[in-house]
Amino acid sequence: MPRSESIPRMHKVFLFGLFNKLVFLATAMSLAAFLSFGALSQADPVGHERQSSYALMSPDTKAMQDDPLLNPATFAVLDGQVLWQEVAGKKNQSCASCHGDATVSMKGVAASFPKVNAAGQLLSLTGQINQCRTERQGTTPFAFESKPLLALSAFVANQSKGMPITVERTPANEAALVSGQRLFNQRMGQLNLSCAQCHAERSGQKLAGNPIPQAHPTAYPIYRLEWQAVGSLERRLRNCLVGVRAEPYAFGSAELLELELFLAWRARAMPLESPGVRP
Repeated sequence: MPRSESIPRMHKVFLFGLFNKLVFLATAMSLAAFLSFGALSQADPVGHERQSSYALMSPDTKAMQDDPLLNPATFAVLDGQVLWQEVAGKKNQSCASCHGDATVSMKGVAASFPKVNAAGQLLSLTGQINQCRTERQGTTPFAFESKPLLALSAFVANQSKGMPITVERTPANEAALVSGQRLFNQRMGQLNLSCAQCHAERSGQKLAGNPIPQAHPTAYPIYRLEWQAVGSLERRLRNCLVGVRAEPYAFGSAELLELELFLAWRARAMPLESPGVRP
């Protein structure tokens, strides 16, 4: 073959190999970016596409949530109002001793949790309440999912009703937020399902005849008709883990806190509805 004809063919082989290398490099870089914290932006639902599970409820259940006289969680809010003024512990302090009028001091507070405190500890609202009990009142913390802890949580959360969730990415919560996203996307249990497969990929569809919500924690603590009681987001997350036949994380565990943080971040700027009512 004449030398003049072999040169173009060599160029083609070289360019084809170079192209393949560039494609491989670009794919690897994209994958690395996805696995980094930048993936959070891809997991973030677009504002107008987000929807509270309130929108999926029946008219009767919506009416129950909207009217304090019909909402069973109103009793928890009223109990929390009493506990707010109750002096407790060795220091003879009440919540009001430090924070005064909750209708003023607690506005927007619940909408900012979970958050990292000055000591670098990630706390939910219930965790903050119990920390105040031990450090400010000098008494024992409430048990997880106990009536007084849920009541105080509902009372405090109710002061932020209608206000936007304000959880944002910060240097302090970045590691926990990334871990929460990983858990949200991690397949678990004997059914080998992740939170994302139901609540991100198939939200709006039906499972066992019930609509699948987007899992925005806008109404906690909630009164669930299934429970016939008020319950926390941690209780709901544990229910989901049992549903996929996975060992549920313990109340107060780092995993549940990180999941709660990620869910609150996904729901940022959405209005708080607490106390909500759900089927």
